[in-house]
Amino acid sequence: MPHVSLNGVKIHYTDSGGDGETIVFSHGLLFSGAMFEAQVAALRAGYRCITFDHRGQGGSDVTEDGYDMDTLTEDAAGLIRALDAGPCHFVGLSMGGFVGMRLAVRHAGLIRSLTLIETSADAEPADNVPRYGKLNFVARWIGLWAVIGRVMPIMFGQSFLSDPDRADERARWRKAILSNHRIGITRAVNGVIARDAFEAELSGITQPVLIIVGDEDVATVPAKSERMHAAIAGSRLVVIEGAGHSSTIERPEAVNEALTSFIAGLQTGA
Repeated sequence: MPHVSLNGVKIHYTDSGGDGETIVFSHGLLFSGAMFEAQVAALRAGYRCITFDHRGQGGSDVTEDGYDMDTLTEDAAGLIRALDAGPCHFVGLSMGGFVGMRLAVRHAGLIRSLTLIETSADAEPADNVPRYGKLNFVARWIGLWAVIGRVMPIMFGQSFLSDPDRADERARWRKAILSNHRIGITRAVNGVIARDAFEAELSGITQPVLIIVGDEDVATVPAKSERMHAAIAGSRLVVIEGAGHSSTIERPEAVNEALTSFIAGLQTGA
């Protein structure tokens, strides 16, 4: 597996290669770059597609610290520079979106455009902190298997969870969540829970922005995307029916359509 060493950590990544403009995909909590496989498959013919795993998740190193959003943002900036991938179209889902909006402001020259999927500029809601903290404690000391029944309805919408034809997909992603390194993932969760709000800095994003949210997302409800849309001048908002917090998995064709239209429009000036 290819890795790049930066900021004291080895980051796992995939790179489709190619001569087209570069799209960098940044995954959500509990997952890895694999959650974008449908997007990479659809876009790799025309674009260089890079996915990477945040520290403590996927194939990247588990470190003692560095799980705060500022450090994760510096990891992403270092990766883009190391792979000579900037300026890129940056696509971030949930935690990846927290990173993406910070990159767009703090490392503006690396970002050609920004797509924010199932994410928020808010701090973690106060009501969620003790609930997520308790789940994280159980996951750390007992195991992820003990909380997976509570986690799946947060990560996925009811349309996906109740579809009898998608049982194999649900089993696959349940297994992927359970395969996380117990220490790495609980540290990553703590970083997400403790993040600062970014809403006051959204006006500093000057790149073209696409915002995508599923209408069944209970982790970052559509109202949060609507507020980001109002705060980022010229942004585009797409609401996907029948999708929850993992829309790239749940409704890949709809995400691909929105993303392709957005990036192609930038290239043509539309």
